[in-house]
Amino acid sequence: MTAATQTLIAPNLGLHFRRSPDIPHRPLSPPPPPLRCRNLAASKKLRSSARESYFMELPLLPFQPDEVLVPSECKTLHLYEARFLALLEESLDRREKFFVHLVLHPILGSRSARGASFAARYGCLVCIENVERLDIGALVSIRGIGRVSVTKLQQMEPYLRGLVVPLRDNVPNCESEKFVTQPSKDEPLQTPHQNSLKWAEREIVDCNKAFIPEVAERLSFAALQPVVGSTASELLELQREKMFAMDSKNTYERLTIVTDSIKQKIALVAAKLAIQSLEL
Repeated sequence: MTAATQTLIAPNLGLHFRRSPDIPHRPLSPPPPPLRCRNLAASKKLRSSARESYFMELPLLPFQPDEVLVPSECKTLHLYEARFLALLEESLDRREKFFVHLVLHPILGSRSARGASFAARYGCLVCIENVERLDIGALVSIRGIGRVSVTKLQQMEPYLRGLVVPLRDNVPNCESEKFVTQPSKDEPLQTPHQNSLKWAEREIVDCNKAFIPEVAERLSFAALQPVVGSTASELLELQREKMFAMDSKNTYERLTIVTDSIKQKIALVAAKLAIQSLEL
């Protein structure tokens, strides 16, 4: 099992569940005008189609506050609990390989006879890229697509399921060449970043368009990847950068921050390599 593989052991979530109210997002387009149709069944079908443009009902997989996943990021999970395997099967069979990677924050002072309350702070729509069946559970490779907010909790048992809406930046689409220089193929330390950059630059056609961020927004998340050999303090700093990136609704501000961050990481890796060469 690689360092990127994580075994999901979720705590008891209690009975309370609140959507965090302060996640910035781009307002959705105004609702379509009332539909008029002589055929009542056809009218209901059109209204249903209009609603589905901005909402999806999906399984929600909960994580601890230090497990933020950003769009473009790839992660491998080891799922083995029966409830999470059931979530996996629903995602594969009924949800077109989608579910939501959801970070829950406990609300201080919220404990009661019914249990603790949790705020759904960082939600990321993910696509299942690969499933490897094991004797116990399965290894599941997922890719972050875009930020989402949970608007309504539909189910608590055996696993969470809810209605989600997309969260987007307030910027128009931009050409990727304005923001990124493709790394050289012979740079081994660029593999995770290059993988995310390639994903961010390609056209995404297998998902509801309302949930797909623009190219510039996708690229602004792509640099937030761990570097091989990172220390615990460096990984903690990366988590802080991810939380800032998920909260921000300004693509240009996020690009500036992550560009400075990646320059620091390159300098740090170069320093580590120089020290290693002196020790040999």
